Amino acid sequence: MVALHIAFWGGLFALAAQAQSNSTFFNPVLPGWHSDPSCIRVDDTFYCVTSTFIAFPGLPVYASKDLKNWRQISRVWNRESQLPGVSWNTTLQQDGMWAPTIRYHDNEFWVICEYILNSATLEDLGDGSVGVLFRAADPFSDEAWSDPLIFHPNKIDPDIFWDDDGKAYVATQGIVLQELDLVTGELSQPAIPLWNGTGGVWPEGPHLYKKDGYYYLMIAEGGTAQNHAVTIARSKSITGPYESNVANPILTNRGTDAYFTRVGHGDIFDDENGNWWIIVHASRSGVAYDNMPMGRESVMAPARWDEGEWPVMDSVKGEMEVWPLPEETRDIPGDGYFNGDADAYDWDAASKMPKHFVYWRVPRYENFQFTDSGLQIVPSRANMTGAYTGDIALTGQRGISFVSRRQTETIFNFSVDVSLDATAVGQEAGVTAFLAQENHVDIGLAYLQPCNEEAGLFIRFRAHGRLSPPQAMFRLPADWVEAESVRLHIQARDQESFVLGASLGDGELIELGTAPAELISHLDSARSGTFIGVLVGIYATCNGAGEGIDCPEGGVATFQRWRYEPIAQFIDYERSIPV
Repeated sequence: MVALHIAFWGGLFALAAQAQSNSTFFNPVLPGWHSDPSCIRVDDTFYCVTSTFIAFPGLPVYASKDLKNWRQISRVWNRESQLPGVSWNTTLQQDGMWAPTIRYHDNEFWVICEYILNSATLEDLGDGSVGVLFRAADPFSDEAWSDPLIFHPNKIDPDIFWDDDGKAYVATQGIVLQELDLVTGELSQPAIPLWNGTGGVWPEGPHLYKKDGYYYLMIAEGGTAQNHAVTIARSKSITGPYESNVANPILTNRGTDAYFTRVGHGDIFDDENGNWWIIVHASRSGVAYDNMPMGRESVMAPARWDEGEWPVMDSVKGEMEVWPLPEETRDIPGDGYFNGDADAYDWDAASKMPKHFVYWRVPRYENFQFTDSGLQIVPSRANMTGAYTGDIALTGQRGISFVSRRQTETIFNFSVDVSLDATAVGQEAGVTAFLAQENHVDIGLAYLQPCNEEAGLFIRFRAHGRLSPPQAMFRLPADWVEAESVRLHIQARDQESFVLGASLGDGELIELGTAPAELISHLDSARSGTFIGVLVGIYATCNGAGEGIDCPEGGVATFQRWRYEPIAQFIDYERSIPV
């Protein structure tokens, strides 16, 4: 009976949408690693924030007026002083900023989140996870985002909700509710259980809404893999009891052969025309569930939420036929990057780090300097892999000399010109397709001394992960050594693999290696978990030489002519669209 109910309403909704449709959009709407999306509308502008885990700056805020073009306008967690010492005490690759919620209340924007910190105790913060609540009157400014109000929830995925009486509540995994003191950070005790979901594992990611006299409680359950789903309940009282929707789950692709899988954990919002939308995350892996280097991306579907009724969602697909979208425009303030655009940077001394670039943990900023020759990077002792040893400088916890951007297209070309002032064996600089310290593919200029050979500059391809192909390298020819720089390339030509190579400027590409996309998808990692996605970027390292946190002198790398060229986006098993 439930299955018939779901089929009836789903079919009715699809027909209704088709009948009045004159707009099309393509998923993902935020391509690339954008998990746990949360969105609101304020006047004619939509604002979204997503998880960033260990990456820094964290919690990017995107703005759009048309639901198609999303400009990154700020980063909520953008300076070390907001959470002193936390990043450098983070060990696990999937720790950090989990599952934010963005809301607008009393003329301010609020972002609530939880920083997962499994293995360190910091003074004033305690051991384990740290709840953080940021606020800003101007979401277009990094500086406007406050230092966080610290609180200590027992569970993850905090949602913040203001009731009509002005009280602020936090709902977390479980699903439980507590009142939050916005001055002290104290949470009321004991937590009040609200709803156990529909029987799926890990009821989490709660969001509370009040509409037509009901409190609606939308959650994620079923885990973050193929059984992921969105379910909903409602009550006349914020503390319950909550009635489960007989049509649950209201959104999922589990049990289907859909290309978009892992559909779940989202937020619902309306537009100025009274239409409703749901944004969730999903992975483009299909039933094979193997190649998904971009991890969980943000996808959107229309929703119908009639007065006094349950919300009804359309299924997530690559091409969505919907009612009229807002008029297309890029009229969004700021100079931030529109997600999915190309990059073309020729740096000089006046350049600044682009807003959509991220480091892996808080960096040593003094290792990055713009000059008229390009971006100069002082090497770190830790390389892209790091090491699980007692030497904290080798783990990456004191900053890796690495900066990157998200892979946002299935098919793309990435290239950078690299020069290396090498003075000692082991010094290296290059480009990487990076999921985590346990899973990455690199090609770099390296000063090496193979057995019974003279030391010199080589191009080296290597990968780290369970499916790693063998290392390959070749000594630089004389004309390459004499050149100012070498161009290093990462190319995704299909959905299954990455090709890495080198050229002298615009000359012939020499391919050094091919790595399977599964190598930098979460399933290849024992430590990295299922939550992150691929970054492409540049690095410099002395591969462990030196003492303390410093490499020996030399090995400074200069990077110039950064290019990221989007080519095509797959929206189904065999269908791609040019971008």
